[in-house]
Amino acid sequence: MGQLSAWTHEAGASCEPLCTLLQAGCSPGVSATWPGARCPAGVCIAVTSGFQCDYSWFLFLFCVFLFTLVWLYFAIIILNDFHNFNEFIFKQRKLWLDWSLLLLIATAVLITYSAVLLVLALCLQLCGQPLKLHWLHKTLLILTALVVAAAFIGLGIKWAEEWRSARVSLQATGPFLHIGIVGGMTLLAWPLASFIYRTHNTGLKVFLLLVYCTVMIALYLAPLGITSPCIMEENQLPPKPALVGHRGAPMLAPENTLMSLYKAVDCDVQVFETDVMVSADGVPFLMHDEELTRTTNVQAVFPERAALNSTAFNWTDLQQLDAGSWFLERRPFPTVQSLSAGDRYQVTEQRIPSLEQALEAAKQSNISIMFDLRPENHSDYQSFVNATLEVILQSGIPLQQVLWLPDGFREQVKQQAPGIQQVYGRKRLQNEKESLLHVNLPYQDMSSEEIRQYRQDNISVNLYVVNQPWLFSVLWCSGVSSVTTNACQVLKEMKHPIWLLVSDPSILHPAPQPCAPAICGSLSAAALGSQLPGGWLLPSAVLAWEHVTLQKGLLAQQAGLCHQHTTPGWCSWLVLLPCSPAARIS
Repeated sequence: MGQLSAWTHEAGASCEPLCTLLQAGCSPGVSATWPGARCPAGVCIAVTSGFQCDYSWFLFLFCVFLFTLVWLYFAIIILNDFHNFNEFIFKQRKLWLDWSLLLLIATAVLITYSAVLLVLALCLQLCGQPLKLHWLHKTLLILTALVVAAAFIGLGIKWAEEWRSARVSLQATGPFLHIGIVGGMTLLAWPLASFIYRTHNTGLKVFLLLVYCTVMIALYLAPLGITSPCIMEENQLPPKPALVGHRGAPMLAPENTLMSLYKAVDCDVQVFETDVMVSADGVPFLMHDEELTRTTNVQAVFPERAALNSTAFNWTDLQQLDAGSWFLERRPFPTVQSLSAGDRYQVTEQRIPSLEQALEAAKQSNISIMFDLRPENHSDYQSFVNATLEVILQSGIPLQQVLWLPDGFREQVKQQAPGIQQVYGRKRLQNEKESLLHVNLPYQDMSSEEIRQYRQDNISVNLYVVNQPWLFSVLWCSGVSSVTTNACQVLKEMKHPIWLLVSDPSILHPAPQPCAPAICGSLSAAALGSQLPGGWLLPSAVLAWEHVTLQKGLLAQQAGLCHQHTTPGWCSWLVLLPCSPAARIS
Protein backbone atom coordinates (compact mmCIF):
# COMPACT_ATOMS: atom_id res chain seq x y z
CA MET A 1 0.00 0.00 0.00
CA GLY A 2 2.98 2.32 0.58
CA GLN A 3 4.13 1.90 -3.05
CA LEU A 4 0.60 2.55 -4.29
CA SER A 5 0.30 5.73 -2.21
CA ALA A 6 3.67 7.06 -3.37
CA TRP A 7 2.80 6.31 -6.98
CA THR A 8 -0.45 8.28 -6.76
CA HIS A 9 1.30 11.31 -5.33
CA GLU A 10 4.02 11.13 -7.98
CA ALA A 11 1.51 11.30 -10.79
CA GLY A 12 -0.38 14.09 -9.08
CA ALA A 13 -3.45 11.97 -9.32
CA SER A 14 -6.62 11.99 -7.24
CA CYS A 15 -8.36 8.88 -5.91
CA GLU A 16 -11.09 8.99 -8.55
CA PRO A 17 -8.93 8.36 -11.65
CA LEU A 18 -7.01 5.73 -9.71
CA CYS A 19 -10.26 3.87 -9.01
CA THR A 20 -11.12 4.14 -12.69
CA LEU A 21 -7.73 2.73 -13.57
CA LEU A 22 -7.99 -0.19 -11.16
CA GLN A 23 -11.58 -1.05 -12.08
CA ALA A 24 -10.79 -0.92 -15.78
CA GLY A 25 -7.86 -3.26 -15.26
CA CYS A 26 -4.22 -2.84 -16.27
CA SER A 27 -1.10 -4.81 -16.75
CA PRO A 28 1.97 -4.19 -14.60
CA GLY A 29 3.93 -1.20 -15.77
CA VAL A 30 1.26 0.22 -18.12
CA SER A 31 -1.47 2.74 -17.20
CA ALA A 32 -4.79 2.50 -19.04
CA THR A 33 -6.04 5.83 -17.73
CA TRP A 34 -3.02 8.08 -17.85
CA PRO A 35 -0.85 7.81 -20.93
CA GLY A 36 2.73 7.74 -19.86
CA ALA A 37 1.97 6.88 -16.26
CA ARG A 38 3.61 3.75 -14.94
CA CYS A 39 1.81 1.14 -12.88
CA PRO A 40 4.04 -0.48 -10.26
CA ALA A 41 4.52 -4.19 -10.81
CA GLY A 42 2.12 -6.35 -8.82
CA VAL A 43 -0.31 -3.56 -7.86
CA CYS A 44 -2.99 -4.40 -10.42
CA ILE A 45 -2.69 -8.09 -9.78
CA ALA A 46 -3.20 -7.51 -6.05
CA VAL A 47 -6.14 -5.16 -6.58
CA THR A 48 -7.82 -7.50 -9.08
CA SER A 49 -7.36 -10.36 -6.64
CA GLY A 50 -8.92 -8.20 -3.91
CA PHE A 51 -11.95 -7.45 -6.07
CA GLN A 52 -12.40 -11.15 -6.84
CA CYS A 53 -12.14 -11.94 -3.13
CA ASP A 54 -14.81 -9.34 -2.36
CA TYR A 55 -17.11 -10.82 -4.99
CA SER A 56 -16.60 -14.29 -3.53
CA TRP A 57 -17.44 -13.15 -0.01
CA PHE A 58 -20.48 -11.23 -1.22
CA LEU A 59 -21.73 -14.37 -2.97
CA PHE A 60 -21.04 -16.43 0.16
CA LEU A 61 -22.88 -13.87 2.30
CA PHE A 62 -25.87 -13.99 -0.03
CA CYS A 63 -25.94 -17.81 0.05
CA VAL A 64 -25.68 -17.88 3.86
CA PHE A 65 -28.61 -15.47 4.09
CA LEU A 66 -30.75 -17.65 1.80
CA PHE A 67 -29.68 -20.78 3.69
CA THR A 68 -30.66 -19.22 7.01
CA LEU A 69 -33.93 -17.95 5.54
CA VAL A 70 -34.85 -21.48 4.45
CA TRP A 71 -34.06 -22.74 7.96
CA LEU A 72 -36.31 -20.02 9.43
CA TYR A 73 -39.13 -21.36 7.27
CA PHE A 74 -38.49 -24.89 8.51
CA ALA A 75 -38.30 -23.69 12.12
CA ILE A 76 -41.74 -22.09 11.81
CA ILE A 77 -43.20 -25.20 10.18
CA ILE A 78 -41.89 -27.67 12.77
CA LEU A 79 -43.41 -25.66 15.62
CA ASN A 80 -46.57 -27.70 15.00
CA ASP A 81 -44.76 -30.84 16.21
CA PHE A 82 -42.23 -29.37 18.63
CA HIS A 83 -43.95 -30.67 21.75
CA ASN A 84 -42.94 -34.16 20.59
CA PHE A 85 -39.33 -33.00 20.49
CA ASN A 86 -39.59 -31.64 24.05
CA GLU A 87 -40.93 -35.01 25.21
CA PHE A 88 -38.13 -36.83 23.38
CA ILE A 89 -35.45 -34.72 25.08
CA PHE A 90 -37.07 -35.34 28.48
CA LYS A 91 -37.01 -39.09 27.95
CA GLN A 92 -33.34 -38.95 27.00
CA ARG A 93 -32.02 -36.38 29.51
CA LYS A 94 -34.78 -36.06 32.13
CA LEU A 95 -34.67 -32.32 31.46
CA TRP A 96 -37.81 -30.38 30.56
CA LEU A 97 -37.45 -27.17 28.60
CA ASP A 98 -39.44 -25.48 25.88
CA TRP A 99 -36.76 -25.93 23.22
CA SER A 100 -38.92 -24.21 20.62
CA LEU A 101 -38.20 -20.88 22.32
CA LEU A 102 -34.46 -21.45 22.06
CA LEU A 103 -34.84 -22.54 18.45
CA LEU A 104 -36.71 -19.38 17.48
CA ILE A 105 -34.29 -17.09 19.37
CA ALA A 106 -31.22 -18.70 17.80
CA THR A 107 -32.78 -18.64 14.33
CA ALA A 108 -33.81 -14.99 14.74
CA VAL A 109 -30.26 -14.03 15.76
CA LEU A 110 -28.72 -15.82 12.77
CA ILE A 111 -31.19 -14.44 10.23
CA THR A 112 -30.92 -10.90 11.64
CA TYR A 113 -27.13 -10.96 11.57
CA SER A 114 -26.88 -12.26 8.00
CA ALA A 115 -29.66 -9.90 6.83
CA VAL A 116 -27.97 -6.80 8.31
CA LEU A 117 -24.64 -7.77 6.74
CA LEU A 118 -26.32 -8.37 3.39
CA VAL A 119 -28.07 -4.98 3.46
CA LEU A 120 -24.81 -3.21 4.28
CA ALA A 121 -23.04 -5.13 1.52
CA LEU A 122 -25.73 -4.13 -0.99
CA CYS A 123 -25.41 -0.49 0.08
CA LEU A 124 -21.64 -0.63 -0.47
CA GLN A 125 -22.24 -2.25 -3.83
CA LEU A 126 -24.65 0.50 -4.88
CA CYS A 127 -22.11 3.12 -3.78
CA GLY A 128 -19.36 1.41 -5.74
CA GLN A 129 -17.33 0.65 -2.63
CA PRO A 130 -15.44 -2.59 -1.96
CA LEU A 131 -16.86 -4.94 0.66
CA LYS A 132 -13.64 -5.41 2.71
CA LEU A 133 -15.35 -7.85 5.10
CA HIS A 134 -13.62 -8.04 8.48
CA TRP A 135 -12.10 -11.39 9.45
CA LEU A 136 -14.47 -11.59 12.44
CA HIS A 137 -17.51 -11.36 10.16
CA LYS A 138 -16.00 -13.94 7.83
CA THR A 139 -15.58 -16.31 10.77
CA LEU A 140 -19.12 -15.68 12.02
CA LEU A 141 -20.56 -16.25 8.55
CA ILE A 142 -18.78 -19.58 8.26
CA LEU A 143 -20.02 -20.56 11.74
CA THR A 144 -23.57 -19.54 10.76
CA ALA A 145 -23.44 -21.75 7.68
CA LEU A 146 -22.08 -24.65 9.73
CA VAL A 147 -24.71 -24.27 12.46
CA VAL A 148 -27.59 -24.19 9.96
CA ALA A 149 -26.12 -27.13 8.05
CA ALA A 150 -25.85 -29.09 11.32
CA ALA A 151 -29.47 -28.24 12.09
CA PHE A 152 -30.63 -29.57 8.72
CA ILE A 153 -28.53 -32.73 9.11
CA GLY A 154 -29.92 -33.32 12.61
CA LEU A 155 -33.44 -32.78 11.32
CA GLY A 156 -32.88 -35.35 8.58
CA ILE A 157 -31.43 -37.94 10.95
CA LYS A 158 -33.66 -37.64 14.03
CA TRP A 159 -36.84 -36.09 12.67
CA ALA A 160 -37.08 -37.11 9.02
CA GLU A 161 -40.88 -36.87 8.90
CA GLU A 162 -40.58 -33.09 9.13
CA TRP A 163 -39.38 -33.03 5.52
CA ARG A 164 -42.84 -34.29 4.61
CA SER A 165 -44.34 -31.62 6.87
CA ALA A 166 -42.50 -29.02 4.79
CA ARG A 167 -44.04 -30.42 1.61
CA VAL A 168 -47.49 -30.21 3.18
CA SER A 169 -46.80 -26.61 4.23
CA LEU A 170 -46.11 -25.58 0.64
CA GLN A 171 -49.78 -26.23 -0.13
CA ALA A 172 -50.58 -23.38 2.26
CA THR A 173 -47.63 -21.07 1.66
CA GLY A 174 -46.84 -21.67 -2.03
CA PRO A 175 -48.62 -18.61 -3.49
CA PHE A 176 -47.30 -16.32 -0.75
CA LEU A 177 -43.74 -17.61 -1.02
CA HIS A 178 -43.96 -16.97 -4.74
CA ILE A 179 -44.99 -13.36 -4.13
CA GLY A 180 -42.13 -12.90 -1.65
CA ILE A 181 -39.51 -14.36 -3.98
CA VAL A 182 -40.73 -12.20 -6.87
CA GLY A 183 -40.46 -9.14 -4.62
CA GLY A 184 -36.98 -10.12 -3.47
CA MET A 185 -35.75 -10.69 -7.01
CA THR A 186 -37.19 -7.33 -8.03
CA LEU A 187 -35.29 -5.57 -5.24
CA LEU A 188 -32.14 -7.47 -6.14
CA ALA A 189 -32.34 -6.13 -9.69
CA TRP A 190 -31.10 -2.70 -8.58
CA PRO A 191 -27.74 -3.69 -7.07
CA LEU A 192 -27.30 -6.32 -9.78
CA ALA A 193 -27.80 -3.73 -12.52
CA SER A 194 -25.37 -1.39 -10.78
CA PHE A 195 -22.73 -4.11 -10.55
CA ILE A 196 -23.16 -5.17 -14.19
CA TYR A 197 -22.89 -1.54 -15.31
CA ARG A 198 -19.60 -1.01 -13.47
CA THR A 199 -17.85 -4.29 -14.17
CA HIS A 200 -15.79 -4.69 -17.32
CA ASN A 201 -15.68 -8.48 -17.27
CA THR A 202 -17.90 -9.47 -20.20
CA GLY A 203 -18.04 -13.13 -19.21
CA LEU A 204 -19.21 -12.25 -15.71
CA LYS A 205 -21.86 -9.89 -17.11
CA VAL A 206 -23.28 -12.57 -19.39
CA PHE A 207 -23.24 -15.16 -16.62
CA LEU A 208 -25.11 -12.94 -14.13
CA LEU A 209 -27.68 -11.89 -16.70
CA LEU A 210 -28.32 -15.50 -17.70
CA VAL A 211 -28.72 -16.60 -14.08
CA TYR A 212 -31.06 -13.72 -13.26
CA CYS A 213 -33.19 -14.21 -16.36
CA THR A 214 -33.37 -17.97 -15.75
CA VAL A 215 -34.60 -17.42 -12.20
CA MET A 216 -37.21 -14.89 -13.33
CA ILE A 217 -38.48 -17.19 -16.08
CA ALA A 218 -38.71 -20.00 -13.52
CA LEU A 219 -40.69 -17.70 -11.22
CA TYR A 220 -42.99 -16.78 -14.09
CA LEU A 221 -43.68 -20.46 -14.76
CA ALA A 222 -43.83 -21.47 -11.07
CA PRO A 223 -47.63 -21.02 -10.74
CA LEU A 224 -48.05 -23.81 -13.30
CA GLY A 225 -46.83 -26.24 -10.65
CA ILE A 226 -48.48 -24.67 -7.60
CA THR A 227 -51.39 -26.68 -6.30
CA SER A 228 -53.35 -26.31 -3.09
CA PRO A 229 -56.58 -27.83 -1.81
CA CYS A 230 -57.67 -24.33 -0.76
CA ILE A 231 -58.06 -23.19 -4.37
CA MET A 232 -61.76 -23.85 -4.84
CA GLU A 233 -65.18 -22.28 -4.96
CA GLU A 234 -66.42 -21.31 -1.51
CA ASN A 235 -69.54 -23.43 -1.90
CA GLN A 236 -67.31 -26.46 -2.51
CA LEU A 237 -65.57 -26.10 0.86
CA PRO A 238 -66.02 -29.35 2.86
CA PRO A 239 -67.47 -29.23 6.38
CA LYS A 240 -65.14 -28.19 9.18
CA PRO A 241 -63.24 -31.22 10.54
CA ALA A 242 -64.30 -32.50 13.94
CA LEU A 243 -61.82 -32.02 16.78
CA VAL A 244 -60.24 -34.90 18.69
CA GLY A 245 -58.63 -33.85 21.97
CA HIS A 246 -55.09 -35.22 22.11
CA ARG A 247 -54.91 -36.54 25.69
CA GLY A 248 -57.74 -34.11 26.36
CA ALA A 249 -56.88 -30.43 26.24
CA PRO A 250 -53.17 -30.54 27.19
CA MET A 251 -52.67 -26.80 26.72
CA LEU A 252 -55.33 -26.06 29.33
CA ALA A 253 -54.93 -28.93 31.82
CA PRO A 254 -52.54 -31.78 32.65
CA GLU A 255 -52.72 -34.41 29.93
CA ASN A 256 -54.70 -37.61 30.44
CA THR A 257 -56.59 -36.32 33.50
CA LEU A 258 -60.30 -35.83 34.10
CA MET A 259 -59.75 -32.08 34.14
CA SER A 260 -58.19 -32.34 30.68
CA LEU A 261 -61.19 -34.34 29.47
CA TYR A 262 -63.68 -31.75 30.74
CA LYS A 263 -61.63 -28.88 29.26
CA ALA A 264 -61.73 -30.72 25.94
CA VAL A 265 -65.52 -30.97 26.23
CA ASP A 266 -65.61 -27.19 26.70
CA CYS A 267 -63.69 -26.92 23.41
CA ASP A 268 -66.45 -28.81 21.61
CA VAL A 269 -64.29 -31.84 20.85
CA GLN A 270 -66.19 -34.91 19.72
CA VAL A 271 -63.59 -37.48 20.76
CA PHE A 272 -61.29 -37.73 23.78
CA GLU A 273 -58.06 -39.41 22.63
CA THR A 274 -55.99 -41.05 25.36
CA ASP A 275 -53.59 -43.88 26.20
CA VAL A 276 -54.36 -46.82 28.46
CA MET A 277 -52.04 -48.96 30.57
CA VAL A 278 -52.90 -51.69 33.04
CA SER A 279 -51.58 -51.71 36.59
CA ALA A 280 -49.89 -54.68 38.25
CA ASP A 281 -53.19 -55.65 39.87
CA GLY A 282 -55.17 -55.44 36.62
CA VAL A 283 -56.71 -51.93 36.71
CA PRO A 284 -56.63 -50.06 33.36
CA PHE A 285 -55.60 -46.39 33.82
CA LEU A 286 -54.72 -43.40 31.65
CA MET A 287 -51.02 -42.81 31.00
CA HIS A 288 -48.98 -42.10 27.88
CA ASP A 289 -45.35 -42.62 28.96
CA GLU A 290 -44.00 -45.98 29.99
CA GLU A 291 -42.43 -44.24 32.99
CA LEU A 292 -44.26 -41.98 35.43
CA THR A 293 -41.51 -39.38 35.86
CA ARG A 294 -42.73 -36.77 33.36
CA THR A 295 -46.36 -36.40 34.43
CA THR A 296 -46.35 -37.34 38.13
CA ASN A 297 -44.33 -36.81 41.31
CA VAL A 298 -43.22 -40.45 41.45
CA GLN A 299 -39.62 -39.41 42.16
CA ALA A 300 -40.73 -37.79 45.40
CA VAL A 301 -43.17 -40.51 46.51
CA PHE A 302 -41.36 -43.64 45.29
CA PRO A 303 -37.78 -42.51 44.51
CA GLU A 304 -36.37 -46.04 44.42
CA ARG A 305 -39.05 -47.19 41.93
CA ALA A 306 -39.26 -44.08 39.77
CA ALA A 307 -37.53 -45.70 36.77
CA LEU A 308 -39.87 -48.70 36.70
CA ASN A 309 -42.48 -49.21 34.01
CA SER A 310 -45.90 -47.76 34.80
CA THR A 311 -47.41 -51.24 34.71
CA ALA A 312 -45.18 -52.32 37.64
CA PHE A 313 -47.23 -50.20 40.07
CA ASN A 314 -50.49 -51.39 41.61
CA TRP A 315 -53.55 -49.17 41.61
CA THR A 316 -53.19 -48.23 45.29
CA ASP A 317 -49.68 -46.87 44.63
CA LEU A 318 -50.79 -45.00 41.52
CA GLN A 319 -53.55 -43.24 43.47
CA GLN A 320 -50.95 -41.70 45.79
CA LEU A 321 -49.31 -39.80 42.93
CA ASP A 322 -49.94 -36.16 42.05
CA ALA A 323 -50.70 -36.00 38.32
CA GLY A 324 -51.18 -32.22 38.06
CA SER A 325 -48.53 -30.12 39.84
CA TRP A 326 -45.90 -30.90 37.18
CA PHE A 327 -48.09 -28.95 34.73
CA LEU A 328 -47.62 -25.73 36.72
CA GLU A 329 -43.94 -26.37 37.42
CA ARG A 330 -42.74 -27.28 33.93
CA ARG A 331 -45.25 -25.27 31.88
CA PRO A 332 -45.26 -27.55 28.83
CA PHE A 333 -47.21 -24.91 26.88
CA PRO A 334 -47.21 -21.08 27.09
CA THR A 335 -50.96 -21.19 27.80
CA VAL A 336 -50.24 -22.41 31.35
CA GLN A 337 -49.37 -18.85 32.36
CA SER A 338 -52.91 -17.66 31.57
CA LEU A 339 -54.70 -20.15 33.84
CA SER A 340 -57.06 -18.68 36.40
CA ALA A 341 -56.55 -19.16 40.15
CA GLY A 342 -59.43 -21.65 40.20
CA ASP A 343 -57.91 -23.68 37.38
CA ARG A 344 -54.52 -23.69 39.10
CA TYR A 345 -56.06 -25.08 42.26
CA GLN A 346 -57.93 -27.71 40.27
CA VAL A 347 -54.68 -28.72 38.54
CA THR A 348 -53.03 -29.52 41.87
CA GLU A 349 -55.93 -31.83 42.78
CA GLN A 350 -55.54 -34.08 39.74
CA ARG A 351 -54.80 -37.78 40.16
CA ILE A 352 -54.21 -40.54 37.63
CA PRO A 353 -57.69 -41.53 36.41
CA SER A 354 -58.74 -45.10 35.79
CA LEU A 355 -60.27 -46.08 32.47
CA GLU A 356 -63.54 -46.68 34.31
CA GLN A 357 -63.59 -43.06 35.51
CA ALA A 358 -62.74 -41.78 32.03
CA LEU A 359 -65.52 -43.84 30.43
CA GLU A 360 -68.03 -42.54 32.96
CA ALA A 361 -66.98 -38.94 32.27
CA ALA A 362 -67.18 -39.52 28.50
CA LYS A 363 -70.64 -41.06 28.84
CA GLN A 364 -71.91 -38.13 30.91
CA SER A 365 -70.39 -35.61 28.48
CA ASN A 366 -71.72 -37.50 25.44
CA ILE A 367 -68.37 -37.68 23.67
CA SER A 368 -66.51 -40.65 22.22
CA ILE A 369 -63.27 -42.01 23.60
CA MET A 370 -60.40 -43.32 21.45
CA PHE A 371 -57.35 -44.95 22.96
CA ASP A 372 -54.18 -46.93 22.43
CA LEU A 373 -53.28 -49.78 24.78
CA ARG A 374 -49.64 -49.67 25.90
CA PRO A 375 -47.04 -51.09 25.90
CA GLU A 376 -47.69 -53.24 22.83
CA ASN A 377 -44.61 -55.41 23.35
CA HIS A 378 -45.52 -56.43 26.92
CA SER A 379 -45.56 -60.16 27.63
CA ASP A 380 -49.00 -59.88 29.29
CA TYR A 381 -50.56 -57.84 26.49
CA GLN A 382 -53.46 -60.25 25.97
CA SER A 383 -54.40 -59.95 29.65
CA PHE A 384 -54.29 -56.15 29.18
CA VAL A 385 -56.77 -56.47 26.32
CA ASN A 386 -59.05 -58.68 28.41
CA ALA A 387 -58.98 -56.33 31.41
CA THR A 388 -59.68 -53.31 29.19
CA LEU A 389 -62.58 -55.02 27.42
CA GLU A 390 -64.09 -56.06 30.72
CA VAL A 391 -64.07 -52.48 32.02
CA ILE A 392 -65.63 -51.17 28.78
CA LEU A 393 -68.43 -53.73 28.80
CA GLN A 394 -69.21 -53.12 32.49
CA SER A 395 -69.15 -49.31 32.19
CA GLY A 396 -72.49 -49.05 30.41
CA ILE A 397 -71.14 -46.62 27.81
CA PRO A 398 -72.71 -47.08 24.35
CA LEU A 399 -70.17 -49.16 22.46
CA GLN A 400 -70.38 -46.93 19.39
CA GLN A 401 -68.76 -44.22 21.52
CA VAL A 402 -65.65 -46.36 21.98
CA LEU A 403 -63.01 -46.19 19.23
CA TRP A 404 -60.47 -49.03 19.44
CA LEU A 405 -56.96 -48.32 18.10
CA PRO A 406 -54.75 -51.27 19.20
CA ASP A 407 -53.96 -53.82 16.47
CA GLY A 408 -53.11 -56.63 18.88
CA PHE A 409 -55.92 -59.18 19.32
CA ARG A 410 -58.29 -57.04 17.24
CA GLU A 411 -60.26 -60.05 16.05
CA GLN A 412 -60.89 -61.08 19.66
CA VAL A 413 -62.20 -57.58 20.40
CA LYS A 414 -64.53 -57.74 17.39
CA GLN A 415 -65.99 -61.00 18.62
CA GLN A 416 -66.46 -60.01 22.27
CA ALA A 417 -67.62 -56.42 21.62
CA PRO A 418 -68.82 -56.08 18.00
CA GLY A 419 -70.32 -52.67 18.67
CA ILE A 420 -66.92 -51.04 19.31
CA GLN A 421 -65.73 -48.95 16.37
CA GLN A 422 -62.46 -50.25 14.95
CA VAL A 423 -59.94 -47.57 13.97
CA TYR A 424 -56.90 -48.59 11.91
CA GLY A 425 -53.49 -46.95 12.00
CA ARG A 426 -52.75 -47.71 8.36
CA LYS A 427 -54.03 -47.05 4.88
CA ARG A 428 -56.35 -49.53 3.21
CA LEU A 429 -54.74 -52.37 1.31
CA GLN A 430 -55.29 -53.08 -2.36
CA ASN A 431 -57.04 -56.40 -1.69
CA GLU A 432 -58.72 -55.47 1.58
CA LYS A 433 -61.07 -58.27 2.67
CA GLU A 434 -63.00 -56.09 5.09
CA SER A 435 -63.54 -52.46 4.16
CA LEU A 436 -62.11 -49.93 6.59
CA LEU A 437 -64.48 -47.38 8.05
CA HIS A 438 -62.04 -45.35 10.18
CA VAL A 439 -58.32 -44.64 9.78
CA ASN A 440 -56.02 -42.71 12.13
CA LEU A 441 -52.73 -41.53 10.60
CA PRO A 442 -50.05 -38.84 10.93
CA TYR A 443 -50.98 -35.82 8.83
CA GLN A 444 -47.78 -36.27 6.79
CA ASP A 445 -48.90 -39.71 5.57
CA MET A 446 -51.90 -38.72 3.46
CA SER A 447 -52.02 -36.47 0.45
CA SER A 448 -54.97 -34.23 -0.38
CA GLU A 449 -55.89 -36.53 -3.26
CA GLU A 450 -55.99 -39.56 -0.95
CA ILE A 451 -58.10 -37.70 1.60
CA ARG A 452 -60.62 -36.78 -1.10
CA GLN A 453 -60.73 -40.36 -2.35
CA TYR A 454 -61.31 -41.76 1.13
CA ARG A 455 -64.03 -39.20 1.68
CA GLN A 456 -65.76 -40.25 -1.54
CA ASP A 457 -65.58 -43.86 -0.35
CA ASN A 458 -67.15 -42.94 3.03
CA ILE A 459 -64.01 -43.72 5.01
CA SER A 460 -63.52 -41.48 8.03
CA VAL A 461 -59.98 -40.04 8.15
CA ASN A 462 -58.50 -38.67 11.36
CA LEU A 463 -55.04 -37.08 11.15
CA TYR A 464 -52.73 -36.22 14.05
CA VAL A 465 -51.32 -34.05 15.61
CA VAL A 466 -52.61 -30.77 14.13
CA ASN A 467 -51.99 -27.63 16.19
CA GLN A 468 -51.31 -24.76 13.80
CA PRO A 469 -54.15 -22.93 12.00
CA TRP A 470 -52.32 -23.06 8.64
CA LEU A 471 -52.16 -26.85 8.79
CA PHE A 472 -55.77 -27.14 9.96
CA SER A 473 -56.80 -24.94 7.01
CA VAL A 474 -55.04 -27.17 4.46
CA LEU A 475 -56.63 -30.32 5.89
CA TRP A 476 -60.01 -28.63 6.10
CA CYS A 477 -59.86 -27.77 2.41
CA SER A 478 -58.75 -31.34 1.65
CA GLY A 479 -61.89 -32.72 3.28
CA VAL A 480 -60.44 -34.58 6.26
CA SER A 481 -63.08 -35.90 8.67
CA SER A 482 -61.33 -34.96 11.94
CA VAL A 483 -58.00 -33.95 13.40
CA THR A 484 -56.32 -34.79 16.70
CA THR A 485 -55.04 -31.61 18.32
CA ASN A 486 -53.37 -30.17 21.40
CA ALA A 487 -54.83 -26.74 20.60
CA CYS A 488 -58.57 -27.40 20.63
CA GLN A 489 -59.18 -23.93 22.12
CA VAL A 490 -57.54 -22.35 19.04
CA LEU A 491 -59.07 -24.51 16.30
CA LYS A 492 -62.50 -24.24 17.92
CA GLU A 493 -62.57 -20.51 17.11
CA MET A 494 -61.78 -20.98 13.42
CA LYS A 495 -64.94 -20.44 11.39
CA HIS A 496 -63.18 -20.54 8.04
CA PRO A 497 -59.80 -21.59 6.60
CA ILE A 498 -57.14 -18.91 6.99
CA TRP A 499 -57.25 -18.27 3.25
CA LEU A 500 -59.25 -19.50 0.32
CA LEU A 501 -58.63 -18.57 -3.31
CA VAL A 502 -62.03 -18.50 -4.95
CA SER A 503 -62.84 -17.65 -8.55
CA ASP A 504 -64.41 -14.29 -9.34
CA PRO A 505 -66.83 -14.00 -12.28
CA SER A 506 -65.08 -10.76 -13.24
CA ILE A 507 -61.79 -12.62 -13.70
CA LEU A 508 -62.74 -15.22 -16.28
CA HIS A 509 -64.45 -14.08 -19.48
CA PRO A 510 -65.72 -16.21 -22.37
CA ALA A 511 -63.23 -16.72 -25.17
CA PRO A 512 -63.80 -17.67 -28.81
CA GLN A 513 -63.99 -21.31 -29.81
CA PRO A 514 -62.44 -23.83 -30.28
CA CYS A 515 -61.59 -23.51 -26.57
CA ALA A 516 -64.11 -24.09 -23.80
CA PRO A 517 -65.70 -20.73 -22.84
CA ALA A 518 -64.87 -21.04 -19.15
CA ILE A 519 -61.25 -21.97 -19.76
CA CYS A 520 -59.81 -19.35 -22.11
CA GLY A 521 -60.33 -15.76 -21.23
CA SER A 522 -58.90 -12.50 -20.05
CA LEU A 523 -57.96 -10.90 -16.80
CA SER A 524 -60.18 -8.03 -15.77
CA ALA A 525 -58.81 -4.95 -14.08
CA ALA A 526 -61.53 -5.45 -11.47
CA ALA A 527 -59.40 -8.24 -10.05
CA LEU A 528 -56.62 -5.90 -8.96
CA GLY A 529 -57.73 -6.13 -5.35
CA SER A 530 -60.29 -8.20 -3.57
CA GLN A 531 -61.23 -9.20 -0.04
CA LEU A 532 -60.87 -12.95 0.32
CA PRO A 533 -62.77 -15.06 2.85
CA GLY A 534 -60.98 -15.57 6.11
CA GLY A 535 -59.90 -11.95 6.46
CA TRP A 536 -57.01 -11.93 3.96
CA LEU A 537 -56.77 -8.90 1.70
CA LEU A 538 -54.47 -10.04 -1.08
CA PRO A 539 -53.02 -7.92 -3.91
CA SER A 540 -54.64 -9.69 -6.83
CA ALA A 541 -52.42 -7.80 -9.25
CA VAL A 542 -49.57 -9.90 -7.93
CA LEU A 543 -51.63 -13.07 -7.61
CA ALA A 544 -53.33 -12.58 -10.96
CA TRP A 545 -51.20 -14.98 -12.97
CA GLU A 546 -51.37 -17.68 -10.29
CA HIS A 547 -55.09 -17.11 -9.67
CA VAL A 548 -56.19 -17.28 -13.29
CA THR A 549 -53.84 -20.13 -14.17
CA LEU A 550 -54.98 -22.31 -11.28
CA GLN A 551 -58.68 -21.52 -11.66
CA LYS A 552 -58.61 -22.27 -15.36
CA GLY A 553 -56.71 -25.45 -14.65
CA LEU A 554 -59.37 -26.55 -12.18
CA LEU A 555 -62.11 -25.82 -14.70
CA ALA A 556 -60.18 -27.72 -17.34
CA GLN A 557 -59.92 -30.71 -15.02
CA GLN A 558 -63.65 -30.57 -14.31
CA ALA A 559 -64.33 -30.40 -18.06
CA GLY A 560 -62.30 -33.60 -18.53
CA LEU A 561 -59.68 -31.90 -20.72
CA CYS A 562 -56.75 -33.09 -18.57
CA HIS A 563 -55.78 -36.27 -16.76
CA GLN A 564 -57.10 -36.29 -13.19
CA HIS A 565 -53.56 -36.48 -11.71
CA THR A 566 -52.31 -33.46 -13.67
CA THR A 567 -51.83 -30.40 -11.45
CA PRO A 568 -54.22 -27.50 -12.18
CA GLY A 569 -51.31 -25.31 -13.27
CA TRP A 570 -50.02 -27.72 -15.90
CA CYS A 571 -53.55 -28.54 -16.95
CA SER A 572 -54.16 -24.86 -17.56
CA TRP A 573 -50.90 -24.59 -19.51
CA LEU A 574 -51.67 -27.59 -21.72
CA VAL A 575 -55.22 -26.46 -22.40
CA LEU A 576 -54.37 -22.82 -23.00
CA LEU A 577 -51.56 -23.43 -25.47
CA PRO A 578 -53.84 -23.53 -28.55
CA CYS A 579 -55.74 -20.43 -27.50
CA SER A 580 -53.05 -18.20 -26.01
CA PRO A 581 -53.90 -15.29 -28.41
CA ALA A 582 -57.29 -15.06 -26.73
CA ALA A 583 -55.74 -14.58 -23.29
CA ARG A 584 -55.04 -10.95 -22.52
CA ILE A 585 -54.97 -8.46 -19.68
CA SER A 586 -57.82 -6.01 -20.05
